Amino acid sequence: MKQLLLAAAVFLFNPTHVLAQDGTLTVELNKLAQEDGAACRAFFLFRNDLGRSLEAFEMSLAILDQDGIIDQLLTIDAAPVPVARTTLKLFEFPDIACADISEILLHDIVACRPQNGEEMACFDVLTLTSKASARLVK
Repeated sequence: MKQLLLAAAVFLFNPTHVLAQDGTLTVELNKLAQEDGAACRAFFLFRNDLGRSLEAFEMSLAILDQDGIIDQLLTIDAAPVPVARTTLKLFEFPDIACADISEILLHDIVACRPQNGEEMACFDVLTLTSKASARLVK
């Protein structure tokens, strides 16, 4: 009985559980833009409705070409991600034209830590969308 009560207390007071119930973190690939032979620029919008700012948020992405073949792997650091607002972050994908990107796969979340908190499992609260020509998927 003591073990059951302890397990229930850990579940109820676990910050990750509380954050997961409080809202979502939406990552939107808003636009891909190529400018005069430069790297492909990816415009991401982050909407943090988790109830707490994230002081660490890094995503590992796989960039797939038009044939569905992984062209490159890269990690982007989007921190900080403030609470209750939408923020714009710009990242460059080197050595690939925007028109050649069919899909961006979120293959891992390297870091996801609320301000003054412990690392949390962000896959549980993450929503991905895309308004660009390439899909953003997990």
